[in-house]
Amino acid sequence: MFTKLERIKRDIEELAKFNSTPGEGLTRFSLTDADRGARNYLKSELSKLNLKVYEDAAGNIFGRMDGKDKKAPSILIGSHFDSVKNGGNFDGPAGVVMALEIMRVLRERNVVTKYPIEFVAMIEEEGGRFGSGVFGSRAMTGKVTYAQLLNNKDSEGISMAEAFEKFGFDPREIKKAQRRPEDVKAFIELHIEQGPILESEKKDIGLVEFIVGINEFEVTVKGRPDHAGTTPMNMRKDALVAASQLVSNIEHFATEAGNGTVATVGTLNVFPGAANIVPGKVTFTVDIRSKKKSCIEKVRKQIESKLIEIQEKLGLSWDIKDMLLVDPVEMSHEIMDIFEETAEKLGFSYKKMISGAGHDAMVMTSITDTGLVFVPSKNGRSHCPEEWTDYEDLQRGIELIYHTVVKLGEVE
Repeated sequence: MFTKLERIKRDIEELAKFNSTPGEGLTRFSLTDADRGARNYLKSELSKLNLKVYEDAAGNIFGRMDGKDKKAPSILIGSHFDSVKNGGNFDGPAGVVMALEIMRVLRERNVVTKYPIEFVAMIEEEGGRFGSGVFGSRAMTGKVTYAQLLNNKDSEGISMAEAFEKFGFDPREIKKAQRRPEDVKAFIELHIEQGPILESEKKDIGLVEFIVGINEFEVTVKGRPDHAGTTPMNMRKDALVAASQLVSNIEHFATEAGNGTVATVGTLNVFPGAANIVPGKVTFTVDIRSKKKSCIEKVRKQIESKLIEIQEKLGLSWDIKDMLLVDPVEMSHEIMDIFEETAEKLGFSYKKMISGAGHDAMVMTSITDTGLVFVPSKNGRSHCPEEWTDYEDLQRGIELIYHTVVKLGEVE
């Protein structure tokens, strides 16, 4: 193999040090001290390769290697370097390390391509701090506005615009992060599977054909806070009772939609949150995913219909705030063909897959041809401290993408 296992291992372990919850999994939220540490490490490693290293207006990190044709569109490779709270060391960084190692090998082997190759490490893919995921890729595809930066706030009420400014970026310049379709030839991402299929079927590589669509939103149900001891049951406007009637139906809505549709209520907050007060307000999130857009829309409509029914029955009000809405997408057939051909030449076993998780790759399909490679996750675990991918498995995925990039880049 052209890639180096010891460097891959070192990069993963070095990046893991930039963590705000040591001993309790990896927590690296965007625009924080942990972000700054990882950012500086990556820029330092890229600078050693004599690349053009820069950050865009969205805080994404790039390392550009010019091609023979400097005006040709770039091939972008990478993933995200933020994390969920108390997550693992591989979700995101595996793809960032892939891009870094490939840039090293291209330099070491003096590979000259027609098309420029760019390393990219994106921020806020998880939405862990500001609640709006796949941010870096959405900014690159022109889907982020300054108004959104003002509205997206963390748990302490700090807006993304404020955080950007404090970190050294001008949030008003966010549109400058947009890349034109004619300037990007392809985007290739590597990610851990985050599920048990590859390991259970003893496959080296997962080649993703489709990424599911996602509709994530926050529901607010408003009732009336009253004394828990003096308010009769038939005179209450209990927001939690109303919310629970909806939540208990969401599993059924998803199952009924079919086509592998899933729906999850991941957070629920009750206000005022006292044992002796009837809940006056409840907020909760709903995450709907499916390979069919119509199934997502069906579940969403059923949720809204149930809310109307509850409102009429119990006399409460409700509101929905959309957080993320992306359609199901198909990966590039051309890149998939190269992946398959390369895997067979290298002797890697592989499986064609559908991704049930969202990734930056799904957003990038709106401007360019996109490819996504999975590597196995130990016991299918992810978004937890136990998340693990064997370094040898990771190296195989990186090697596959290296040869793909060389072919796409048209070596001269």
